[in-house]
Amino acid sequence: MSSEHDPNSKGQPDTASAALFGLCPRCGGKTLFGGAIQFAPRCRACGLDYTQFNVGDGPAAFLTLIVGAVIAILAIWVQLSFEPPFWVHAVLWIPLTTAMVIGGLRIAKAWLLGAEYRRRAGEGRLKDE
Repeated sequence: MSSEHDPNSKGQPDTASAALFGLCPRCGGKTLFGGAIQFAPRCRACGLDYTQFNVGDGPAAFLTLIVGAVIAILAIWVQLSFEPPFWVHAVLWIPLTTAMVIGGLRIAKAWLLGAEYRRRAGEGRLKDE
């Protein structure tokens, strides 16, 4: 059953939209981030506590490997094809790497938080009896 026909998901964005635009997984407000890559403590619109989700360092580790491989391949290709001076590499790759890491971290962290919310994932807890 798609989320648009699920009465419990009214107003909730799909995971891809939430990740790309930093939307709250509950209400769809653009309140997920409080900084460049830091989550806000809670949604300003609906009050969802973002601190209850633990996305960890997984996005950063995978993103470092992926962005590093892409930049290394492009830098080698540029060097072998055009043989530019070193400063050209610095001007090209430092800003591109920074943009790809920050943009990618926002998307990856938002994606994981949205997935945790949709699947009601959380830390393992023992019930108080």
